[in-house]
Amino acid sequence: MTDIRIGHGFDVHAFGEGDHVMLGGVRVPHTQGVEAHSDGDVVLHALCDAILGALALGDIGIHFPPSDDRWKGADSRTFVRHCEALIRERGWRVGNCDVTVICERPKVGPHALAMREAIAADLGISVEVVSVKATTSEKLGFTGRGEGIAAQAVCLLVRT
Repeated sequence: MTDIRIGHGFDVHAFGEGDHVMLGGVRVPHTQGVEAHSDGDVVLHALCDAILGALALGDIGIHFPPSDDRWKGADSRTFVRHCEALIRERGWRVGNCDVTVICERPKVGPHALAMREAIAADLGISVEVVSVKATTSEKLGFTGRGEGIAAQAVCLLVRT
C-alpha cells in the first residue's frame, strides 16, 4: 500500500462583488465574484489540499499563507504548479483527480472541459485522468441560498 496515496481537499468562499468566478483556472462569468485573498478558485484550492494531503505536507494555507501579501490576488494555477513540483520531487505521479463543485450558480457544465484541460496542463497529466463535475445542494445551506461556492477534491498519487 505504500505505492499509492489518496488525499482529500475542500474549499469554500463566500460570494462578493464582481462579475466572474475563477473555477479550475477558467474565468466563468457570474453575477458575483468571491471574497478571497487570492483569486478564490475553490476548484484549485480543494485540489491543492487533496494533493498536499496525499503527500502529507499540510494544507494550502501553510504553503501560501493568506497573511502573506505575495499571494494577494494570486492566480491559483501557481499553487497547482507548486503542488506538481512537490509531487515530482518526492517520486510520485498523479493517477487521477476528481473535483466536485457545489453551487446553485454559476453553471459549471459548460466550462468543465476547459477546467479539466487547465488542470491537466498544470499537473502535466492527461485530461483523461482529470474529472470536474458539479452538484447543487438542493437550495439548502449557504450554497443553496446562493451565498457562496464550495468544492471538494480527491487525488490519487502513484509511486513512480
